[in-house]
Amino acid sequence: MKKLFLPLATAGVLWFLMFNPWIAMPVDFWTMMTLSACILLTMALTIDRSWVSDIEVSWRGLFTGLVLALVLWGIFWVGDKVATWMFPFARPQVDTIYSMKDSQSGWFIGLLLLFIIGPAEEIFWRGFVQHRFTRCYTADTAFIATLLVYGLIHIWKFNFMLIMAAFVCGLIWGLVYRLWPKQLFALIVSHAVWDALVFVVWPI
Repeated sequence: MKKLFLPLATAGVLWFLMFNPWIAMPVDFWTMMTLSACILLTMALTIDRSWVSDIEVSWRGLFTGLVLALVLWGIFWVGDKVATWMFPFARPQVDTIYSMKDSQSGWFIGLLLLFIIGPAEEIFWRGFVQHRFTRCYTADTAFIATLLVYGLIHIWKFNFMLIMAAFVCGLIWGLVYRLWPKQLFALIVSHAVWDALVFVVWPI
């Protein structure tokens, strides 16, 4: 647990700086997001590299990751329709999330999500955090703990739809890692491709 305290505290500070409405950052959101992802990835690589053995690169893993990304996109498409029907605030909050794209071109954001942000986040949250929790607690407790931290760390945007999106993604990716820890490569692919799909290619 001691090896988790500093990385999680760092993630909390970085997400607060990125999403809170009170502090104006000297750089745009995507620069800050990329920097944050790189910092967390570096911490995961230097503090505990045991998760690296969970990355088994294969064509099957690539295919699984792509399918999982498409399934997740479909879940969000349906969820958006249901949420918009149930909650008047849902669509405006989703539009607020998409407004974060305004500071950079779409193709540049897509490249950042696909090759840096998505992979780094998945390695940190599932490969490092959930993996470390599993070494301290049961696999089920580790899954739940990682899900809660991953979801609640987005609270600083004060956007219900963003928090729920984080919980849904964390639930699916975390559950897959709980059941098949050797599928971390597929999860990295899924996270990266889903990010690019939902933000740039096929916005919901």
